[in-house]
Amino acid sequence: MLVAAALTVGLAGCASGTSDASGSSPASTAPSPLPGTLTVFAAASLKATFTKIASDFEAKYPGTKITLSFAGSPDLVAQITQGAPADIFASADTKNMTKLTDAKLIDGAPLAFATNVLEIAVPPTNPASISSFADLGKPGVKVVACAPQVPCGDATDTLERATGTILAPVSEESSVTDVLGKVTSGEADAGLVYVTDIKSVGDKVKGIPFAGSGKAVNTYPIATVGTSKNKDLALAFIAAVTGSEGKKILTEAGFGTP
Repeated sequence: MLVAAALTVGLAGCASGTSDASGSSPASTAPSPLPGTLTVFAAASLKATFTKIASDFEAKYPGTKITLSFAGSPDLVAQITQGAPADIFASADTKNMTKLTDAKLIDGAPLAFATNVLEIAVPPTNPASISSFADLGKPGVKVVACAPQVPCGDATDTLERATGTILAPVSEESSVTDVLGKVTSGEADAGLVYVTDIKSVGDKVKGIPFAGSGKAVNTYPIATVGTSKNKDLALAFIAAVTGSEGKKILTEAGFGTP
């Protein structure tokens, strides 16, 4: 009982030192959690980084088990709304997190832990000779993008309005990894994905940076789901994501800081 009480105090102290989704200085020290299991719902673009963070967390705290579920943020919101047993939600934008906070399905204030921007992904040979965002609007160019309700699709819409270039995607996907898959398979001349996605697949695609990408910066928040049965452990995992070790993994993957 004394150990549990001490851990609860430590976790409460950790939570009180964090900032919400508009801030940039969350807690950096993970408390010592009780053994248990967590289910983490995270945006598809977080797959590589969260897999690494979860693996390190399990190694650091024997007896813990982290189950990861990756998909487009709107799909994850729908699952949580319908009662899916998630302990933590990490979104690729604040809009989808807000849907859950407005529905009172989130415990406490979400924490902003990373940012991301779009880049053009093309096959290694760049068959359509893409060199700018405007090139994506040229006739005959097979472009794949995220659906408008997905964070990367919302960012694409923002860039279209900002640049005056209207795209006609041959396919709109429910997650950024699906867009990347269309490019790596040769089904598309180009796709709009996050810089982190391009970095994660190495030489399977070529990244084309473009002017104005900074006009659509996505901020990633993370929070404990209100129905979680292991909130102390959830807080410890969130501290691992937002702390120095998590920041290092995210930065090396190409994410920016909020």
